[in-house]
Amino acid sequence: MSHDHGDGADHSHAMGPTADASVRTAKPTDAPAVGVVQAAVWTQAYAGRLPDDVVALFEAPAFAKAWRQSLENPPEGVHRLLVARAGEQVVGFAAIGPSQDPDAGQACGEVTAMGVHPGARRMGHGSRLLNACVDTLRGAGAEELATWVLADDEATRAFLVASGLGPDGAYRDRVVSADGDTLREVRLVASLAPQDPDPEETEPAR
Repeated sequence: MSHDHGDGADHSHAMGPTADASVRTAKPTDAPAVGVVQAAVWTQAYAGRLPDDVVALFEAPAFAKAWRQSLENPPEGVHRLLVARAGEQVVGFAAIGPSQDPDAGQACGEVTAMGVHPGARRMGHGSRLLNACVDTLRGAGAEELATWVLADDEATRAFLVASGLGPDGAYRDRVVSADGDTLREVRLVASLAPQDPDPEETEPAR
């Protein structure tokens, strides 16, 4: 996964105990922290789904190296890595870019990876990340959002559905080990096109 580091926009929210929570575009110096978060998220997500020797490869330094390289040498196009922060600490990340699905239109953006550290969940970081993904993709001209989720990951699917995405019937079996192990994923999508206002809401008062 490769991602542009973008313009540094900060999506801040001041709400109660999470007043110091924010989302911004990642910088190369964020790579080690993103690596720590991804290793924790991936290990929890794939434990029991993949062989132990494969899960053992989910190490923070390897993830951090890949993120630093992609941030320092971003590919062409709209690729972004966003980070969620609690104060100055990175607690989550989301990567976005053009959809690579063969049936996707040119105006379809994709959340290629997203996760919040297990110790920082249920604090709104996931919603802030997803909102920032939508804002960034819409600002780049995307008209549709897509993402893939493990078919049996009910918690993540429920979060995405509650956020406005829904399955479109597409699925894929991804090879996830040298031995040919596969995991089924399903695609969820949402329209990013502006909705027409409700006529009753725009009708002038009499």
